[in-house]
This record gives sequence, C-alpha cells and structure tokens, in this order.
Amino acid sequence: MENRFGRLENLMRQKSLKSIFLRSGKKSAQDIAEASPRTIPQLSSIANSVIYRCSKILSIPTEELQHRFETELSEHDEQSPTYARNLLEFCSYQALDVVTRCPDYLSDKEIRRLTFDMMLAWEDPDVKREPLQKESASCDNQEVDDEEGWSLFYSNSTSMAVQVDDKKTVGPEAFARIAPACAVVADVITVQNLFDALTSSSGGLLHFLIYDKYLGSLNKVIKTAKNAPGMPLASNLQLAEGEIIVDVDGIVPTQPVLQHIGISAWPGRLTLTNYALYFESLGVGLYNKAVRYDLETDLKQVLKAELTGPLGARLFDKALMYKSSSVTEPILFEFPEFKGNSRRDYWLEISLEILHAHKFIRRYNLKESEQAEALAKAMLGIFRYRALRDAFHIFPSHYKTLLVYNLAEKLPGGDRILEILSSQLEQLNVSMLQHDAIKRSSNDAKRKSSLSPASLYALIRLGLLPKGAYPDEDAMFLVRDVCVGEINPLELAVKKLGYDTGRAEAAKATVDQVKVDGIDTNIAVMKQLLFPVVESAKRLQFLASWDDPFKSTMFLVLICFTIVRYIWKGLV
Repeated sequence: MENRFGRLENLMRQKSLKSIFLRSGKKSAQDIAEASPRTIPQLSSIANSVIYRCSKILSIPTEELQHRFETELSEHDEQSPTYARNLLEFCSYQALDVVTRCPDYLSDKEIRRLTFDMMLAWEDPDVKREPLQKESASCDNQEVDDEEGWSLFYSNSTSMAVQVDDKKTVGPEAFARIAPACAVVADVITVQNLFDALTSSSGGLLHFLIYDKYLGSLNKVIKTAKNAPGMPLASNLQLAEGEIIVDVDGIVPTQPVLQHIGISAWPGRLTLTNYALYFESLGVGLYNKAVRYDLETDLKQVLKAELTGPLGARLFDKALMYKSSSVTEPILFEFPEFKGNSRRDYWLEISLEILHAHKFIRRYNLKESEQAEALAKAMLGIFRYRALRDAFHIFPSHYKTLLVYNLAEKLPGGDRILEILSSQLEQLNVSMLQHDAIKRSSNDAKRKSSLSPASLYALIRLGLLPKGAYPDEDAMFLVRDVCVGEINPLELAVKKLGYDTGRAEAAKATVDQVKVDGIDTNIAVMKQLLFPVVESAKRLQFLASWDDPFKSTMFLVLICFTIVRYIWKGLV
C-alpha cells in the first residue's frame, strides 16, 4: 500500500489531478468499459459520482472501497439509517488524505469542485431522498474547455455522473463535516464561524462561487508565506529553526508602519512570525537591523489597542501597543490609514493569537510535537483570517473569530475548549502515525489514528516546514481532525459554549429592558434626559473617527468657517 501511495503522489506532483482522469484521443470499447463506474444502490446519484471520483484518486474500485468501509467500520451496516452518509464520509476522507499530499492542491479547480460536491452529496447521500436521474446531456459537456474545470468531474460515459447546478448551495452541517478534513481549509473549532462569515450575505447558504473565491484567496496567502523566506524582507531577520513568517506590513512606501518610542517615531516594516514580532526601521534607502519583540517566553507581555499621534499626542486610534518586562517603556506600532483602523485591528488579532498560543503551550506544558501542532493551528487560523479579509473585506470579531486561541479567550467558558484541545494533543503518539500502526485491524486503533497532528502535517505538505524537521508522514494514511460518523469533542464544546453564551446574553438583554423599579427608574429617567447629550457625543465621536471621510471633512470645514467668521466679526 505504501508503494502504491508513493507512486500516486509522484504522479500528482508531475501532473494535475485532472490528468488522472482525462484521456486524449478516441477511447476504445475496453477503455470505456474499464472507466465505467459501478453504482452503489443505496446512494444517490451525486453521492455515487463523488465516490467514483474518490475511487479514481485512490486507484481502488468502488466495490472494494465499500468493502473496506464495511470491514473497518463494521458497526455501520447497510441497515443503519446513516449508512450512505457514513460511506460517503469514509471515501471522501480517504481521498482527501491522498489529495492533500500534493503541495499545490488548493490551486486545482477540480479539487475545489470535488470538495464542494462532497458537501452537496453529504446533504443528499441516500437514494431514497433523490430519484435516480436519467442520462441527460452530460455527454454534450465532454468537449468543454478543460480550463473551465467541467470535463473531469461532470462528463463521462455513464448516467451515474451528474452535472452539479451552480445554483445549489451547502448548509452548515455539510460544511462542518467535509471542510475540516483539509486542515488548511477549516478547523473543527472555528468551522462554524468560518461558515457564518462566508455566508453573511447569502442567508446562511454557501454558494460554490463564494467557496471557490475563498480557496483561491487562501491559496494566494499560502504561496506568499512559502515565498517569504526567499524574499529580501527576510534578509535582516535572524530567524530560528522552525520559525515561519506569518505576515508582513509596511512594505508599500505609502502604507508604512510607524514605531513610537516615547515622543519619537520612525517608519519601517513589521513582521510577525510564529515566535515574535520584528520591526525594521527604514534608513537611507535600506532597512536597519531588525529589533525582536518576543511572544514566546513568559515576559508578562501585553498587546492592546492604543491611541497615538505626533510627539506622543493621543489623537488617533490606530496603534498596537507592545509591553513586556524586556522593554523599558511601551512600544507603539501605528498603522496609518485614512479610513478606520482595520489594519491595526487585524495586526492586534493575529499577534494576540500567537501570544495566546504560547501561553496555552506553557499552561499545559506541551512537548515538542504537541507544541508544533498547537502553533500550526494558530498559523493556519491566521492564514484563513487573512484570506477572508483579502477576498471579502470581512473582519470577524468577538465570538465569530476564526482564530482558535482568541476564540477560547473571548468566549465565556473558553477554558473548556483549551482543556479538550490539550487532552487531544497529549494523545498524539507519533509512532502511531507510522505504517505499522495502519496495519492494526481494531476499530479503536483506526479511530485513534485520526488524533493526528493534522495542522502540523498540513504545513509540512504545503512546504512551509521541512519534512525532515518532524517524523516522516509518507506512510501515514489518516491525517485529519474528523472521524467517520463521529463529531469531534472540540466542535461539541464550541457549540455548547456558543449556545450558553447566546442564552446568557438574551437573558441579560431581557433583564435590562424590564429593570425600571426603584433606583433603576431614576436611572432610566436620567438616561432619557441625557439622551440628546449622549447622541451628540456619539455623533462627534463618529465624525472624529473619520469612518465617513466626506461627513468628517464637511464638519471640519464648517467648524473652520464658523471660527474664521467669528474672528473676522471681532476684528471688524
């Protein structure tokens, strides 16, 4: 089996996944017979289509895949009401385990379409729910341009393959079951928040165009991170082994980062790695040696939003403050922008995520491989956050954050999430990821193999970490955070905490509305009397924040005109 997957991986690296399926020239009768899939009677047409494509990726006939599922997970028999869905999950997860071995799988449009079809099939897996579709004009699509990504998965010689309607959408449950199988795409802890962000403008239903745009943006972010070590920006940084550049700001001359120390300020660029912040001040055409601000060691670090301005004036809410026992006075990083403070908010969130990740590592005394997995979760979360920001200009916050450790810090009772995560990390046994562990036949052993450092190996497979830095995973088959027919305890904990938080906030809002007795009545009266003053203050604060530059400019012009007119009248 190991040799088979090794050959498949080499093939995928030499050619795209499309080349596994497509054939040039005319097909003989024997070729057509060999390519014809055998449908599984219990499954719907779209589920059969997905499983057939999975069998092509795995080089295993569909009937053998079904047999493996029934053998390895014998509790899911054909009489089970979830048989079709669990079989679909089994085949999809195994195919994705192989697909994700290719470093550039995010750039393959066929793989993006396949993962979306897996979600569609998950929502409609059973033949009882969908009448079998008769053979339609699928053959007409065989000659569609390959660049459009249609000919591979939606055109073949059988009635089983169906063409998926672009108007079809995916719900949250299907997304939560398929997306985390690719650790880069989603995390079980924040998968619901990611879905909410992607569907914020579509009523809670995910369209393929949105999903595809997200994966395209995520692919660009990953490529930028992979190329960062070879770019000039890394020349001044003394990075340690295993230290990865997560993001850089201040490269564009018109958008520098200003470092404030006392009343002095200097432009430069700011770099975040998985261990520290680096600032390089701009000299005469060159950047000076980088100054390192540690996020790993326990130095009583504080990161928070702060006001800043020229000569130490507190005017603009656009700065990030770093304070620790290693610096004599707080360091301010200002992110100038004409409208709002989104740059600062983004950098505050991602810097806090790395800081909280190291606090989590120290708190639970994690070992080397466990530390690497914990940091990998933080980095992948930042990549997803950045991809969402770049593609849709969405900035998730509060309980909707895409950052694992920030969510645990912000969500009331978030310690429970960290406890479950630490217990799962403690169960990581690298020796179980080797080939001999896969040979075990017990269901328990196969389930435990899913407790793997999925985020860490995702970074390795993407080329962000060298393979030699950690035990080789080539012989391992299961690298994911989801298991067939089961829900990860982390996902259950997040849902429960989110539900409890929503109920608590709703109850508090109800209490606030009815509290008008005794002294609360006086407070209510005072609020009504001061309402005009409060509203005026809010409007002034809105104008001062420059969230609407036109209104702020007009207000400033009006004030200046009034002052000049008053002074002129006094002089006359």
